Formats: sequence, structure tokens, C-alpha cells
Amino acid sequence: MTIQNSNLNDVHIDLTVEENSQGLRLDKYLALCVSDLSRSRLKQLITDGEITLVRPSTPQVKETINDPSYRVKYRDHIFFTVPQTEDPEPIGEDIPLDVIYEDDQVIVINKPAGMVVHPAPGNPDGTLVNALIHHCGDSLSGINGVRRPGIVHRIDKETSGLMVAAKTDRAHQKLAKQFAKHSLERAYMAIVWGVPNPAVGTIHEKIGRDPKNRLKMSVIPVESKRGRDAITHYQVIKRLEPKRKTFEKGAALKMLPPSLSLVECRLETGRTHQVRVHMSHIKHPLVGDPSYGKSGPIQSKNFSEKAQSAILDFKRQALHAYVIGFVHPTTGEDLTFEIELPNDMKRLISALERD
Repeated sequence: MTIQNSNLNDVHIDLTVEENSQGLRLDKYLALCVSDLSRSRLKQLITDGEITLVRPSTPQVKETINDPSYRVKYRDHIFFTVPQTEDPEPIGEDIPLDVIYEDDQVIVINKPAGMVVHPAPGNPDGTLVNALIHHCGDSLSGINGVRRPGIVHRIDKETSGLMVAAKTDRAHQKLAKQFAKHSLERAYMAIVWGVPNPAVGTIHEKIGRDPKNRLKMSVIPVESKRGRDAITHYQVIKRLEPKRKTFEKGAALKMLPPSLSLVECRLETGRTHQVRVHMSHIKHPLVGDPSYGKSGPIQSKNFSEKAQSAILDFKRQALHAYVIGFVHPTTGEDLTFEIELPNDMKRLISALERD
């Protein structure tokens, strides 16, 4: 395999199929050979007609292969060019930030639900990065690349809560090492269907891309080579359930089945959608979760109409990052920050407790 960079920063790749790779799909073969590119990116290059093939039997003939399922053959000569992709440089936007702590090295923000962390296809602006660039000025320049300056970790668009961002290269490097070593403290509050049993426990299951839906994550069997180790420690904080109902005189009190609970989830690792995937895996998905949740009308039938409306009106996953703790990258001080639940989760809990 030969990989060359041109003066224009395009990447030229030249491959010759070895005998042990014969019969592989073209997209899979390329993904095995060029690990820096995702299989979806390689498949797009194939369907765009960017892949050239020369067969050993006809070395003078160059063919364009645009079928990802083409089966490669021994000594096929495959070459193509990967155009250099440049992330558009985000600009600062005057978006209000709820700053919990800030110094010349780091900034801790309480991110509202609905805000995307960094620009991406479909969300080119209005992100936390745009707000940070405006707030911090030139100090974020060049940290962690153009598209995600200062970002050390992220939380989902519809998850609210605490995040830390770096304001210098040194701070970013130090915080990134803490995340890699899982030494940061991160805790979430979630409102989930049902009441986990036992009330305190640990979920230790690998997480990886869902093979049936690449937009989702899922628990991966431990024996699989796919996925990454993931550990979530949970604790039931409060049961949220209908009150007892009194029947005719002499009848015993009857407790309706508990329907919801407030659960604390502490992360030992930090995988994509970790809390959402793990809680769904133990049959207690988050209220309002569009990807890993359950049907609201069926699950909320034990509540009054008013409480049912509150559940159905909650249009995001009920998840809030309420604790973040880390070692300050320059002073070495242990810093821990805690923030209360957002108003929408408070209103949902209040409606359930009044039921």
C-alpha cells in the first residue's frame, strides 16, 4: 500500500490486493486498508466514481468501480485520491452562556437542552462553539482543531448540564488526558421508566454502533471485537409513582405499579449515549428519549390525565449532567461543580408527585 500527500493536501492511495483479501467486498477491503477513513466515507468515494481498478490480466485498461459490493480479486490494482476536506471555520456569535466558573485556563458552562456543542452538517451555527468563540475571543484559536476549538468532551444536543472547555493548548492537553484515564467525575440525573432493581448497581456492558442502525449505539456482546468498554454506576434517588387508592370500606389499600423514578448515573467511562444505552439495556429507558425510549401512552396509563400530559409533553430525553469534577490543568486543584435540575425536569417531577 502506498499513501502520498500532494502539494494540494489531497491524499493518493495505491493498493494491490493480496491473496488473503480475495473475495472481500470493495468497501470492506478499503476500510481494512485505510483505517483513517470511515467505511461510509469510503463507500461515498466508491459511489461517486473515485475508485480506479486495473486487473492483472489487462494492465493497460483502467476501470472505474462504483459498486461497493464488488468482490476484489488477487492482484487487483486499486488506486484513488481522497480530496482534502476542510472544516469551515466557525465564527463567534453573541449567544448567552450560563457560565458557572471561568479563569484564564478553563471555562465551565451549564449547557441548555437544545444546544448543539459544535458545528456539524445540519447545524453550522448557533452552537456552543460559536458562543464560546464570541465569549472567549482569540484564546480558543487552534485548540483541538478548527471545528471544535476548546472542546474536550460533549453532551448530546437534547441533554442539559455541565461541560468544561479549555481556553489554552496546555489546558486542553491536560483535560484530555484526564478524560482518557476516566479520572474526571461526571454524574447525571435521569428520569426513567420503572424503578431499577436493585436500587443501586453497576452496568458494565460494551457499547458500539448498532449494526441495524448506524445512527444509534447499542450494547455489544462481550465476546465481540466491536465496541468499547463502558461502565455506569446508578442509584435510585426517588420513586415517582401514583398515590395509593382507597377502595370500598374494608378493602385493602392497593398500590398501583410504580411507573417512573429519578436515577443518578455516575460514569466511569464516557461513551456516546452511554447513560441512554445502558439504562435502556436494563429495561429502564429515559422518559422522552426518541432513540432508546418506549411508548409514552402505554407506559403512563397509571397516571392521571394531567400527569400523562406532562410525560407526553416532555419532548427530549430526561437527562441532565449535574456534576462535573476535574483537576485544574495548571494549579492542580481538585474542582467539583454541581448544578440543580433544569426547570423542565423540575416541572415533570412536580406533576408526577402531585398525581
